[in-house]
Amino acid sequence: MDDTIAAIATPLGNGGIGVIRISGDKAFDIAFKLFSTKKLKPEHCPDLESHRVYHGYIFDLKNRDVIDEVLLIPMQGPSSYTAQDVIEIQAHAGTIVLRTILDEILSCGARLSEPGEFTKRAFLNGRIDLTQAEAVADIINAKSVNTLKFAASQSLGVLKNQINDLREQLIHLLSLIEVNIDFPEDVEYFESSQKEIELIDDIIEKCQKFIKQHDDACFLKDGIRITICGAPNVGKSSLMNRLLEHDRSIVTAVPGTTRDPVEEGLNIDGIPFVIADTAGIHQTDDLVEIIGIEKAKDHISTSDLVLYLKEPGTKFSNKEFEKIVTPENQAYSKAIFVINKIDLEQDDLPELSEKYHHIPKIEISALLNRGIKELKQKIVNICIADLDLEKSSIIPNLRHKKALEEAVESLMSVKAGLKQALEDEMLAIDIKTCIDCLGTITGETASFDILENIFSNFCIGK
Repeated sequence: MDDTIAAIATPLGNGGIGVIRISGDKAFDIAFKLFSTKKLKPEHCPDLESHRVYHGYIFDLKNRDVIDEVLLIPMQGPSSYTAQDVIEIQAHAGTIVLRTILDEILSCGARLSEPGEFTKRAFLNGRIDLTQAEAVADIINAKSVNTLKFAASQSLGVLKNQINDLREQLIHLLSLIEVNIDFPEDVEYFESSQKEIELIDDIIEKCQKFIKQHDDACFLKDGIRITICGAPNVGKSSLMNRLLEHDRSIVTAVPGTTRDPVEEGLNIDGIPFVIADTAGIHQTDDLVEIIGIEKAKDHISTSDLVLYLKEPGTKFSNKEFEKIVTPENQAYSKAIFVINKIDLEQDDLPELSEKYHHIPKIEISALLNRGIKELKQKIVNICIADLDLEKSSIIPNLRHKKALEEAVESLMSVKAGLKQALEDEMLAIDIKTCIDCLGTITGETASFDILENIFSNFCIGK
């Protein structure tokens, strides 16, 4: 981390403001070379006072021509994002102007940053822990207001504080046992009691609560997956477009128009979804259609919710339904039976069999936009009916969940060891394992591979 890095921190393209960020020991020296508060007679700027905004100009080193009029913000470490000396340059947003300024910065001794390197330096310098670093990426990629709320909570250290509290309790218990191992003649003999068992039970309960929070609400990060399925020409693509409120799928009167699944993000009442329009499922000898149908079935098998479409004048068949939404996938437990084209005003609407009376049924007309609002509300109610999002201040990610599961496994061994009065050395090993598992969440015991994997998924400039 001795070198100085730089990158464009805003998306490329034309806009009002583009930000270039520099971090490292040479950040201020580079600013002195390229920035001046005077336009006609550029000169090296005086010492920059930290955390103040300076108006001026960026010049090229060779000819001292003005590249752009900018605002420059110096931030002296450790009171900066990376805890190093940082310079942020706010220029006009344009690919050429930002790239030209960045090239001048790189010519002064900085190098182009790697993805996530600014946040990685903040972590390595102890300004943030690993949960807060991951929250930065979650804030950037938030798909809904709820997702943003949970990510912001994590960025403030809510998860970090709770995990650290659990680790401190275990470290205290471990210290009592290790003192007994190392200095048996100088301390009172450690004998486990109900107090220690209750402590372990409490930590297990808290870890399991975190795991449940992930299982219940992890969809807020990736989106609940919905698949629209049914026979050809039943109105799947029309429904897709109505739900999205714009034309995403091609709609024609010709059956089999949709071959490959078409996916799009959808937000309903602050809940993110990923909705897929699929090929009509039917008997066919057409090789291309067969491939499309297999892809549709793959989507259905991995969906959180299935919208099964039928139209007036058809019959609901258990056999047909179970070929599409198989009981083995258990997707039928979260399905909505959607009768489309009710504008045709036919009396013979398909009815669910007694076996599937538990599946919600709703009648719509995708053509006339009838019943779509009710369908959206039904989707939300089914997907989050058992959740209380207000009680969850954070959502551990999958990495956290795996570490918590490993911690619980070790805690179970500790609890059994305390009850059976196992040797102190065996108890110490299990407690250390648990402490290390929890430490991977905050980054205290995270391996190099874990760190590289996390920060490689960041954008350059963050």
